[in-house]
Amino acid sequence: MNWSSYQELLSGVSKYSTVLGRVWLTVIFIFRFLVYVVAAEDVWSDDQHDFVCNTRQPGCTKSCYDQFFPISHIRLWALQLILVTCPTLLVLMHVTYREAKQKKHLEETGEHCQLLYSNLSKKHGGLWWTYLLSIIIKVAIDLTFLYIFHCLYPNFNLPTMVKCAAYPCPNIVTCFVAKTTEKKIFSYFMVAAAVLCVILNICEMAYIVVKKCTKHAVSSKPIDMFETEAHISF
Repeated sequence: MNWSSYQELLSGVSKYSTVLGRVWLTVIFIFRFLVYVVAAEDVWSDDQHDFVCNTRQPGCTKSCYDQFFPISHIRLWALQLILVTCPTLLVLMHVTYREAKQKKHLEETGEHCQLLYSNLSKKHGGLWWTYLLSIIIKVAIDLTFLYIFHCLYPNFNLPTMVKCAAYPCPNIVTCFVAKTTEKKIFSYFMVAAAVLCVILNICEMAYIVVKKCTKHAVSSKPIDMFETEAHISF
């Protein structure tokens, strides 16, 4: 997968985000995408080849590897990164849709409406709800993957040595996991980065809800339909 192109696409959403949203994007790019691409992939690159068992029984080593590592860390992280950033693309899609609708309306009503749209603030109405929903989905995805990691690898720990009796092993064999120290460090780091992202998302969700409630409390000015739908305002 071309991660740089995906990162470029996500960068386009930053101008529609809050300060906390931009911090979240920075954490995703630097502490998750960059660490994943530059370092983590190399650590797990020969994971199955370096998993050695003290037996020559054909198929035993592969069966044991599959038993203890049903899903590779690196593939699970890749899936997590893709899914957790997809809700952000929903915001970009909504913005693109609103801009196209806005352009069509301007063409129909004339240039005298241009000033109205140029003074619109960010994040109101339908787009506000899309933005809030995207945050909720991101929190749910990260928490789900953290739970999956915890179930597959209790306490996110990796043993150096494991005992296996999976078919077609003739008896209980001992298997050794390579680069366990490096893998533990990266596992803890990626988990910590995911937890940080969850905290940022929850803080941003609270911020935009409180900001919107405060704005509605101090202002009773009616809002035009196109103004409420076009942008999001905090």
